[in-house]
Amino acid sequence: MKTQPLGCMSSMMLKEIDHLCPGLEQLKKEHVPLTRQMENFYELTQLMEEKETEATHENFQKLYKQVTQFVTELEPHSEREEGILFEMVAVYIGRETGPIAVMEYEHDQAKSHLRQFLEQAALIGAETDVANIRSIADHAAKAYLILSEHFMKEENVLFPLAEQFLSPEEKQELEVKIKSIV
Repeated sequence: MKTQPLGCMSSMMLKEIDHLCPGLEQLKKEHVPLTRQMENFYELTQLMEEKETEATHENFQKLYKQVTQFVTELEPHSEREEGILFEMVAVYIGRETGPIAVMEYEHDQAKSHLRQFLEQAALIGAETDVANIRSIADHAAKAYLILSEHFMKEENVLFPLAEQFLSPEEKQELEVKIKSIV
């Protein structure tokens, strides 16, 4: 039997979770290479912020390639979470407030920064000044900061909630649906 959406998550007592079902474990494992990619492009944004050199344009081109690749790999992961996991968990805890609302907001914010970065980066030319390049690169840095914290929230709050609330049948359905998104 499904419960009514819960209000404040701080009042909810989570059971200690020592393992995750295969679908949740897959989502958690996907964070590892995504985090590695984010750390790499964030390092480039910091390098461009620290030093004003002739290599700024070259580093920006590297950043553009890395962010483009990252977005390509982030999209199916986001689809698995937003289209499947969030929908399934929202049945139990609601979506207007609490973890799902926060997760969706953070997805939107990160995607907005990544989109702004890619759109503005596509317009960069050899004559673009360093200040403008840094301003554009800042969108990638902001996406990194949002998603780094976001992944931790998913792993420490949302995934354990899902493990606790989803029935064995729903966990199996989650795994099947997640695997269907390539």
